[in-house]
Amino acid sequence: MNSKVSLPPTAARSGIRQGIDMEIELKLALHPRHTARIRKHPLLSKITPKKRPLLSIYFDTPKFDLMRRGIALRIRRVDDQWIQTLKAEAQSVGALSTRPEWEMAITNDNHPDFSVLPRTALDLLTGIKLKRIAPVFTTEFERTTWQIGNSAAQAEVALDIGKVYAGEMCRDICEVEIELKSGEPTFLFDAATQLLKQVPLHIEPRSKAERGYILSGAVIPAPIKATHAVIRKHQTSGEVWNATTQAALVQLVANVPGFLENAHDIEYLHQLRIALRRLRTGVLLTKSIGIESPNWDQPLRESLHTLNPACDWDVFLQGTLSQTLAALGGSPGNASVQDTTFALMRDAATHARQRAQTLLLKPIFTRLVLDIGRSLLVTPSSVEIGDAKAWSERVLEKRWQKLSKRCHGFARLDASERHLARIAAKKMRYTVEAFAPFYGKSAHHFTTALSALQDELGRENDMRVGEQLLRALPKKSVTHSFELGRLSGALELKAAQQAHLSNSVWRRLARSTLFWH
Repeated sequence: MNSKVSLPPTAARSGIRQGIDMEIELKLALHPRHTARIRKHPLLSKITPKKRPLLSIYFDTPKFDLMRRGIALRIRRVDDQWIQTLKAEAQSVGALSTRPEWEMAITNDNHPDFSVLPRTALDLLTGIKLKRIAPVFTTEFERTTWQIGNSAAQAEVALDIGKVYAGEMCRDICEVEIELKSGEPTFLFDAATQLLKQVPLHIEPRSKAERGYILSGAVIPAPIKATHAVIRKHQTSGEVWNATTQAALVQLVANVPGFLENAHDIEYLHQLRIALRRLRTGVLLTKSIGIESPNWDQPLRESLHTLNPACDWDVFLQGTLSQTLAALGGSPGNASVQDTTFALMRDAATHARQRAQTLLLKPIFTRLVLDIGRSLLVTPSSVEIGDAKAWSERVLEKRWQKLSKRCHGFARLDASERHLARIAAKKMRYTVEAFAPFYGKSAHHFTTALSALQDELGRENDMRVGEQLLRALPKKSVTHSFELGRLSGALELKAAQQAHLSNSVWRRLARSTLFWH
């Protein structure tokens, strides 16, 4: 969804919807033990809820052609009727998603009835052999709904509790959906924020269909890397800021489930931290375009502070440590002491990872995502300080001057100064990536050289961080202390060698053409 323009208010709906509709909803998850809190919440407790069981059958071809096109096709039993729904690919802003859908009653529960679909829906299925479409997975849950609203907006709050089934596999469903019936989407964020005050809701951007496809083996989840925002010519600086910030939020939210379910894949955590830093870059850019600085910076910093130890340990155990042991070669060591040391490292890494996972389940993190999503809907994207490209040139030049200052006399910089240079390089890179669509291929050589500098400084920093991690481990004995000292010494040597390499990389970047000039 383009946050520049609020979607037109959705007409109040009742009964079966015939034809196209635009579904706008917020979806959050919760632990089953907290469902009573939802029912007793002041926002809902005085409203008479409606309950009904829902059985849904999802269809696709053997090669999952619908899924590959971002289409979900289901038949759902509602009371004594079977309702067919076709949904096109969703667009998301954080926890908020919008998607066109077509819904109508049918008489056959064994197979979809394509004859009732309008031409616009059938066009989405062009080239797909409809006769090959068959059931893939089912969802079965109880839905409790409350109708909330005021004179300006109306919404439905739904609590879904049940399971998704694919063959012999099944997964629990426990989530809250807040769907807009009429009014502005900001109403959904306001309602979710009220619920969050008493219910520990957490981020779950995946639809039931997405989770069903994962369970059926059609999709292998993978970390989501940063993508360039869609930036067009003649956009205002406010629109560009909105688009780049939105892209960072989408990346953040998309990697939450993967880290919660597969924390040992360190790439999920890496991408989460990149997204948080991109969002912090967005906060820093607000002053330059006349937008009031949002209050996200402190919670973003605190989130990074909580995630960093887990990432530090992952990098150390899966990269830095093996390099360190290789540098030590065949030097002698007590095998028992080494085993104890490695066990301590693994325990420290596990605890850091668990603390990071706990953060993502906390209301404070959910509130941060909701606040950013709401701000992207209401921040005036028409803010102008002249041409957006001219704005990008000023920002890039400012970042470059800061980086050049940090890197002055590079070969003589001490460890703390090189750390500041690394941070400046990182901020420069995020800014370059945000504005890259303006410049196309002309930015490539500079970006490559900048990435090389950041990577070299990053490797040196990994060695320094590794030393800090080892120093923080408890010393079990004299021999154990000796083993930690042996590893720390090798790390210090590797860091010094890395410093020499990054010096040459900086000289290469300093000679690069500044593409924004």
